[in-house]
Amino acid sequence: MGKKKVIVSVTNDLATDQRVHKVCTYLQNKGCDVTLVGRRLSTSLPVDRVYKCKRFKLLFNKGAFFYAEYNKRLFLYLLFRRADVLVSNDLDTLLANKTALRFKTNCELVYDTHEYFTEVPELVSRPRIQKIWERIEQRIFPKLKHIYTVNNSIAELYEKKYDRKVHVVRNLSPRYEPKRNVTRKDLGLPADKKIIVLQGAGINIDRGAEELLESMNYLDGYHLIIVGSGDVLALLKERAEGSEDVTFVGKKEYSDMMQYTVNADVGVSLDKDTNVNYKYSLPNKIFDYIHAGIPVLASNLIEVKNIVEKYEVGAIISSHDPREIAQKIRDIVEERPKDIMKNNLKEAANTLNWENELVVLDSIYQPLLTD
Repeated sequence: MGKKKVIVSVTNDLATDQRVHKVCTYLQNKGCDVTLVGRRLSTSLPVDRVYKCKRFKLLFNKGAFFYAEYNKRLFLYLLFRRADVLVSNDLDTLLANKTALRFKTNCELVYDTHEYFTEVPELVSRPRIQKIWERIEQRIFPKLKHIYTVNNSIAELYEKKYDRKVHVVRNLSPRYEPKRNVTRKDLGLPADKKIIVLQGAGINIDRGAEELLESMNYLDGYHLIIVGSGDVLALLKERAEGSEDVTFVGKKEYSDMMQYTVNADVGVSLDKDTNVNYKYSLPNKIFDYIHAGIPVLASNLIEVKNIVEKYEVGAIISSHDPREIAQKIRDIVEERPKDIMKNNLKEAANTLNWENELVVLDSIYQPLLTD
């Protein structure tokens, strides 16, 4: 028998999705022939991976026409290619995968749901569109055999709703070893100020970025760097115009992004409890900060609070008042014993890493990869 062929699909542009990259690398290391399918945007960064990548260039890049076009293209791509395993990432790729599966023999479908998709803010604010996605999920989810998600809270929600077993594979960071030492000077960052970093591919509404920016009015001697992309960046740039204490870096490959993170004094994750999806979220930036060796300031969300307080690697805000955010940042950076915090971060990184999550991936994929 030849290599098992695995096709992994996602709707993003591949370059910044670390969870999908880690799963693809895991499957490649298991001896599979892996192809990752996504889309190409005008702003897409190049990808250089150990597995094959396919990116669709689409006519539409958002809204209903985008999802319809992408799923049609994905279905046709999957239909005419042999595969032993299809891996669908999130609900917006599930319909194409499940439909293509009907035309394949000896092929299994694995579903990796990165969030509680039907409750994301973009859908909650559009109930008619939300109902369409709910119908798609209700039609397919109960028929799935192999499902995993990012944390226990979301797994429990799905299990209660659909009475299906949902495994948990947390989106932990791999053990981080920088390829080279990059200084603040190399990155164009001030050497005489404390650095705050906010990173992520989804710096969107209800994620506290606006309040974080406003908190800079109360933080003399601090500099904020925002690394990533999202739908509030234009607003943030407008509000920060003329400020010398805010740097917008834009999207970066993981290794480049982490160069900024390791040069910071504190990392922030301020998602708001405005919807079910955010309430139970566990952003991977939390673990990036831990592996970079910097303390975390985070909002009071169940899964995030459990990590920060259990491992004593930072602080939790009680509100999104910019003054409180500023005070908590000063407390973490200036008041907490640095040697104790450094030791706590090191111990947390030794436990909370992607390498330890591979045991769960083995339990899911190994039976599918064995003849």
